Amino acid sequence: MRAPTTSLANQITGLSYIFAILLVAVLGSFGWWAASRIDGRSIARETRSVHNELTELAERIPVEQNSSVIWDDAVINLRSNNTSWIKDNLAEWMSSHFDHDQIFLFDASNKVVRATERGGEMRKDVYERELPALLPLVVSLRAQMAQASAGLDDSTEAITGLGILEYLRLGSGAAAVVSVRPIVPDTNAVRQTPGTEYVMISTRLLNGALLSEMRKRTELWDLSFEETLATEGDRLGTPILAKNGSIIGFFNWAPEKPASSFIKETAPVLAAGILAAIIAVTFLLRRLQRTSNLLEDTKEKASFLAFHDPLTSIPNRALFEDRLEQALANMRRTGSMIALHYIDLDRFKHVNDTLGHQAGDELIRYGAQRLAGLVDEVDTVARLGGDEFAIIQFQPPNVASAEALSQKVVDVFADPVPIAGVEASVGASVGVIVTANPSVSAVDLMRQADIALYEAKSSGRGRYQLFAGELDDAVQERRMLEIDLRAALATGQGLQLVYQPVFHTVGGGLAGAEALIRWNHPTRGRMAPDAFIGLAEERGLIDQLGLWVMRSACSFASGTTLPWVAVNVSPLQFRNERFADSVRAILKEIGFPAARLQIEITEGLLLQNSHLIQTTLRELRADGIQIALDDFGTGYSSISYLRTHGIDKLKIDQSFTALLGTDPQIESIIKSIVDLGRAMDMVVTAEGVETTDQQKTLTQIGCDELQGYLLSRPISADQIIAMLGKRQSAAAESKSSRIEG
Repeated sequence: MRAPTTSLANQITGLSYIFAILLVAVLGSFGWWAASRIDGRSIARETRSVHNELTELAERIPVEQNSSVIWDDAVINLRSNNTSWIKDNLAEWMSSHFDHDQIFLFDASNKVVRATERGGEMRKDVYERELPALLPLVVSLRAQMAQASAGLDDSTEAITGLGILEYLRLGSGAAAVVSVRPIVPDTNAVRQTPGTEYVMISTRLLNGALLSEMRKRTELWDLSFEETLATEGDRLGTPILAKNGSIIGFFNWAPEKPASSFIKETAPVLAAGILAAIIAVTFLLRRLQRTSNLLEDTKEKASFLAFHDPLTSIPNRALFEDRLEQALANMRRTGSMIALHYIDLDRFKHVNDTLGHQAGDELIRYGAQRLAGLVDEVDTVARLGGDEFAIIQFQPPNVASAEALSQKVVDVFADPVPIAGVEASVGASVGVIVTANPSVSAVDLMRQADIALYEAKSSGRGRYQLFAGELDDAVQERRMLEIDLRAALATGQGLQLVYQPVFHTVGGGLAGAEALIRWNHPTRGRMAPDAFIGLAEERGLIDQLGLWVMRSACSFASGTTLPWVAVNVSPLQFRNERFADSVRAILKEIGFPAARLQIEITEGLLLQNSHLIQTTLRELRADGIQIALDDFGTGYSSISYLRTHGIDKLKIDQSFTALLGTDPQIESIIKSIVDLGRAMDMVVTAEGVETTDQQKTLTQIGCDELQGYLLSRPISADQIIAMLGKRQSAAAESKSSRIEG
């Protein structure tokens, strides 16, 4: 009986050696293949980074130009050939302030008015050398301008926003990114006849300061721009093309090859590890008597891996489906409830693409750990694949308990997640189905949870959605609220405007009023905007609701002596390209002067930097409507944005006003905002004034207008009319007294 055992052991040993050799060969081949793939992706990522950074830096040039080329003063001083002003505000200023290497200003006949280089005036022989390469761009832009303004008396509106961005070789042989923009007024005070416009050209050399910026942003410290493609050593390059497809040069650098470097660095350790493994395998193979124990362990591990996710060690789809069937069987037996939560990480793909697959794996493990920490021991957390998870909640006492767990899931991913050394914003969406129906199947539950998850993601992500079934009171209630809101908009019944007065700081006179919507719901009573504005935005009703407010506010103000009325506009309304036309139609229908209407927007709208938004704001201001920036200071708006979009009023957020007297820095911040407003000819209004000390301080700082509960709460239309009547009476009595005196 001994021989067969020994023979079998020898066979196993021989086969094991052969397998080990083949395994080493396969793993080695796979390792080199994987290394080449990783290195290739790294090179591709670096190449994309170079092109993306160049594109971003190039697209910034016309934005920087806009700070000066859209300006009444620029047009006026160019026409008058005010050399000193042009130097200080257009040519040398642009060159030195924005690091533009060259600035060229052309008159209507394409003659150079002024040329600068790195902040100083350019010699005539130098710019004449550059002109052959630049003039075709000027001619091309003027053709676009002529086509856009054909038949018009004033070309300003038609050509604003036009421009050419090109990569080319200058007459000196240097490669550069060139931006050509028309110089236009920013108000109707200055008019331009088509064909009389001045043009500005800005250039940034690809081997100058721009290259240094790209090195810092891409962290490719040996990045260089050359006429030829790098061929020496491990350096590689990527071409830069003009719009006609011609190559103007190459960005060359030594790429990072993380996998190859890793293999080279770890080769000695890896070899030692392989050798140690061979010795260990040999030793184990000589002790075949332990084979049965090892096989048993292997069986247990295989059984575990068959029902658990290898990355997170939590149940996989197979075990999840088995546990779900068990939970349903228990529900049918006991009559209890069951809740199924489907979970999807909202920005997993972004993390995976930007930080790498390792960071993505780390995020999946993190998510599994946090979910496991939210449930009871009897519940099941499973990974269904990718970034999708599920929770089987065993016997929740009620629907609210299931909703509470879904909300915990949303909350746990709401804060930034520490991944790969950075704080990543991820977020999670949850679809949940709660049922006690004994006839429901596992397939039905999974389908319903998936539908609810889809609804959660389509409604804005970072939230949970209860499946709209027989137990879905919350969803049904929200749908009923939507139906009621649609009915209110259709009939006008229940919707009402109140008005919060705004007062002049000096003299205390009534400056105007801000219109605020309220909803007198037939069963819920008076509802504040927070309770239904979000629903209107979510369900596509915000355009209809916003125009109702606009029409109602203008109709009321037109029958009073109120100097102006302000209306808040949702950022979603600006996605409608006909929004300005709709406002214009309302004013025409009512006969309300545009100058008496103020539209309040938020800083977030400006940061979108959308051409549609810029055009809409420009049209509204051209009609005479004033634009007010609400809650100023809570977001981020650069001065260039304020100038580009043309803001008439800044409203200081009430959070700053509330801190007056408690935080010594707040008064300085508010004073800075007031100084900014004065410098840019803007009215500054302080919101949330609730104490006399706040009123006194804001008056001393120099705010133009005040608004808050100290002065007046939001009041009805009749109360506004009464307030106007009292002030008119008081003014009349004062005038009469002066006459009699």
